[in-house]
Amino acid sequence: MSNFQCPSCGKAGFRDQVAVARHMSQPRSGCSTWLQDLIRLWDLSDDSMNTDDLDEPNIPGGGSQAEVEFTFRDRDESFEGSGESGGQASEEGLLLNGASDFVDRYPESSRTYGMGYTFLDLFNSDENSVYRAKNPYYPFSGRKDWEIASWLLRSGLSMGKIDSFLSLDIIKGLPISFSSAKELRGRAEMLPSGPRWMSQVLSTSHPTKSPIILYWRDPLDYFTPHRVYTTAQRLCRVYSEWMTGDDAWNMQSALPKGATLLGTILSSDKTNISTMMGDRVAHPLLVSLANINMSTRLKTLSNSFVLTALLPVPKFIHKNKRMRGVLEDRLIHECLDIVLRLLKQAACEGVMLSDPVGHSRYCFTPLLAVVQTRADPNDIEAFFREAQKFRLNGVSKPFWQDWTLGEPSHFLTPEFLHLIHREFYDHDVKWMICAVRDMEIDFWFSVLQPVTGFRHFYGGISKLKQVTGRTQCDIQRSIVAVSADAAPSAVITAVRALMEFRYLIQSPRIDEDDIKRISGALDEFHANKHAITAGGFRRGNKNKVIDNWYIPKLELMQSIVPSIRNTGVAMQWTADTTEHAHITEIKDPARSSNNNNYDPQICQHLDRVDKCRRFDLAMSLVDGMASSRLQDDNIGDDVDFDADDDDDLPTEFTATIKCPGHSRPITNYFAIAKILQHKEVGTVPLPLRTFVIGRTAYHLTYSPSIRSISINDAAIKFGLPDLRLAIADFLRHEATHGQNYVHTIGGARRAGPTASLPFDKIQIWFKLHLQDTEFHDSSIIRPAQTLNCVLPSDVWNSGRYDSAIVNNELGCLWPAHGLRGMLQPSIMLNTFSLLSFRSHNWSN
Repeated sequence: MSNFQCPSCGKAGFRDQVAVARHMSQPRSGCSTWLQDLIRLWDLSDDSMNTDDLDEPNIPGGGSQAEVEFTFRDRDESFEGSGESGGQASEEGLLLNGASDFVDRYPESSRTYGMGYTFLDLFNSDENSVYRAKNPYYPFSGRKDWEIASWLLRSGLSMGKIDSFLSLDIIKGLPISFSSAKELRGRAEMLPSGPRWMSQVLSTSHPTKSPIILYWRDPLDYFTPHRVYTTAQRLCRVYSEWMTGDDAWNMQSALPKGATLLGTILSSDKTNISTMMGDRVAHPLLVSLANINMSTRLKTLSNSFVLTALLPVPKFIHKNKRMRGVLEDRLIHECLDIVLRLLKQAACEGVMLSDPVGHSRYCFTPLLAVVQTRADPNDIEAFFREAQKFRLNGVSKPFWQDWTLGEPSHFLTPEFLHLIHREFYDHDVKWMICAVRDMEIDFWFSVLQPVTGFRHFYGGISKLKQVTGRTQCDIQRSIVAVSADAAPSAVITAVRALMEFRYLIQSPRIDEDDIKRISGALDEFHANKHAITAGGFRRGNKNKVIDNWYIPKLELMQSIVPSIRNTGVAMQWTADTTEHAHITEIKDPARSSNNNNYDPQICQHLDRVDKCRRFDLAMSLVDGMASSRLQDDNIGDDVDFDADDDDDLPTEFTATIKCPGHSRPITNYFAIAKILQHKEVGTVPLPLRTFVIGRTAYHLTYSPSIRSISINDAAIKFGLPDLRLAIADFLRHEATHGQNYVHTIGGARRAGPTASLPFDKIQIWFKLHLQDTEFHDSSIIRPAQTLNCVLPSDVWNSGRYDSAIVNNELGCLWPAHGLRGMLQPSIMLNTFSLLSFRSHNWSN
């Protein structure tokens, strides 16, 4: 058998390079995307996406139908990235994502230095790998035995409940390799391990109520910059990922040629382990990589943030409460210095690490800065008094003091959850409640139309308790409109300016024009904020009027624009993901403990879960490669490699889908519509249920909500007396102006009351799925949204329904013209068998 192999999915056994190229050009193959990206990198060009072309739309995920013959270079060169071509890319610019963005890539960055180790290499290097040669699922008897064990280990059941489950007669009859929870956990300990936990007892200069123990694992065990412009002339800079900021470029300039820059992200915050059970508090330290795509890193199920340490929560014995806080801060920095020592060493000297495909890279992990003090740090009280003059917390040796290439004003980035959303609820909302009055603003919020997917405040907002970030965002959507005309205009202007500021900085892509608008919105607030204090709307405790603007969060907003220039968009530094990680990394493991001595039990639980996750992934890869080899053994000379194979996906892709907690890919209705468009007549049912118009894909269920109803009955049922006239006008415009005519909504009906139609019955859907692309990157498909409507009833005379923004003018297109030429009609009746399929035979 031939040994030609696909460089993307690893499938082997192809006859020649042409067979590999045909395999990679399959329309629904994940390898086609890899090939297209590789060709785009070498040719320094890219095909733009144009979903507005109705005749032959370039649909994301549709793939290429043409045969591609390609001579594959050495894999080391393929993944080298820049190399010699990097200089050319830096000089000439590279078109990005098929849009009008041009990229300056740093020359000679991120080279490879031979082969390193892949995930499976490390997995097979443990002491039990010899037993897995015959039984891949060792120490379990097989796949079914492992599935039961994995479920029990992840279930959160106590050992007593697991023993109770295993003692059932029906379970005893199963051929499983363990009979007790203790034996199950013993077998789990035999699984290949990831980064190992370590502990260290710390000595302190002041006494504490209990010994201080630090638990941590090496963060290095878990783990190319460019600048983007909107034109080739580099007139308008674009900021998005961390790699597009100035810091990444400047750091790469300070590294040796060919070095790989790994941006380290640290997150730390205390969290309550349990409720109503005393002061059980944990202090986790999470680590992630800025090199991970922002959209992936911010997903809660991506496991992009990993717990690397459980910092101690000490209780110092000191008569001064403020000094106890200073001692705790110093201890935390001392612990961080221990945990991050190897990362700082890698930032200074570099370290050889393997990338996901097994190539060795010379990596640097920068962060850092130096803080100088003027008092004796050993005299805590005197040092703290001196530090307070400069608004410092009294820490004499911050952990970043010897971290190469770091600057606190740069890496201490603005955080959205507290700086933006919390500031809004603590201040803006309070101003508006005072300006409008609590009963008035509560009433207007209570009578707003409920919208699917958003919270409705039936009792108003003035008495809310335990407000989350999601609730704060829901209030932001309505508060300006609700308060308009009820508060002084200057107050509304100031609050609206801050709202526009928040909206703009949440964009995943910001250019120089956006930065001007962001700065202008903040300046507009400061120009009108005097109206808030003049009206007595800024108040503190006991409703006392405050006539100053000493608000630290408001002051920190001025650092957001410099932070965007240095480290990319601020949205990527939100704490939403890390706050959710507290649940999976701290609270869930704590619930499976015996409620005593939490830290070591949390480490043991996470170690077992990590072993299970790694074993699941490894077995998925092994099974996938085994099934791939079995299929290749059955390949004959008469196999058509151009066939449309739904299962032709990379092994790594299907393996990660099978892993617990990994969501399946988003359904791509654009690709489905393109496939249906090219099917032979008679092979798919008409009218089509999935189709694309402009940048929006529409999908209907196969069966309508009302299969058949007369037009007159539908007009009565939905309260639409001019339904027949509207349909007649629609058909007349279709016949006169053709399919590309944009039908206006509203206005006088031209058809008469006796207008005849070529049909008597219509079909009606109550649900419609809409899918579009990302506003800033049209190659990214967004999850489909569902519009619903409900028939009129006694409670809702006009029915209940969602709303949609509809284009009503031919010369106005979204997003180029904003909301100009748009209407917001109610989605009440969807006769898509009429409105969407203009070539359909109406009489049928």
